[in-house]
Amino acid sequence: MREQSQLSKAQIWILAARPKTLPAAAASVILGCSFAIKNGNFMLFPALAAILISLLLQIGANFANDLFDYQHGADTNKRLGPLRVTQAGLLTPSQVRTGMIVVFAISILLGSYLAWVAGWVVIVIGISAIFAALAYTGGPFPFGYHSLGDLFVLIFFGFAAVCGTYYVQTHAMIMPVIWAGFAMGLMITNILVVNNLRDIGTDRAAGKVTLAVRLGVAGTRLEYLACLIIAYAIPIILFLTDKSYSGSVFTWLSIPLAIKSFQEISKFTGTSLNHTLAGTARLALIYALLFSFGIILIH
Repeated sequence: MREQSQLSKAQIWILAARPKTLPAAAASVILGCSFAIKNGNFMLFPALAAILISLLLQIGANFANDLFDYQHGADTNKRLGPLRVTQAGLLTPSQVRTGMIVVFAISILLGSYLAWVAGWVVIVIGISAIFAALAYTGGPFPFGYHSLGDLFVLIFFGFAAVCGTYYVQTHAMIMPVIWAGFAMGLMITNILVVNNLRDIGTDRAAGKVTLAVRLGVAGTRLEYLACLIIAYAIPIILFLTDKSYSGSVFTWLSIPLAIKSFQEISKFTGTSLNHTLAGTARLALIYALLFSFGIILIH
């Protein structure tokens, strides 16, 4: 492993972008596209714009969290998670802020194209997403510091991403897509659940009152399990209400991975949870791919 001082600027920016979080950001867009394909409304360029925007918003949120957590004192040398570039001194706060602005600006440009394609609803979603990314750890009332981070992820990385992707291609909305957005939101929320479980001690010391800090270790583990149970129940709901979406039960093929992740979160603590964090992100992507494959394959 290279020493921090040997990292190039490009490698440092890649580290700041937290590439391991990006597959989960893409997963919801992939699922939204699969519904458009199934219903014969897939549009390539809006789909590409949607996935790029989703990735840029995730990167921008990661830059914002890196910067604002450092400023709030939540990221210290006692941190148990992956390295944060501002706290480690690899980038200055000014550099991270500039990077964040550039990333959000590019996402706005791409969003302008989607607004031209699909109308004012896209503008509302985009502005709300950027505001939420900034307010997650920044501003006078940071969501992540007041136990609202889980809800933020559920809404924007679940509902907004899946439903928004479908909407920009079809200019309409259907209930199965909303259910799918709920399911993906829960799967991606579990990434944050693991992160916050690992950081309960340091977050509490820094005054960062995440939902995990409120629930405690046992309660946070139950939250993870509840998200999994509901996410795997939703395909059954789709199957029972509309047989044309019966392929959504393909998601159950990933249950062994979900069980493995829950077993890990039930016994791991501290830095050992970094492995579970990566596994939970992979699980969310696999869940989305199986969901997508199932509904496209089975009509």
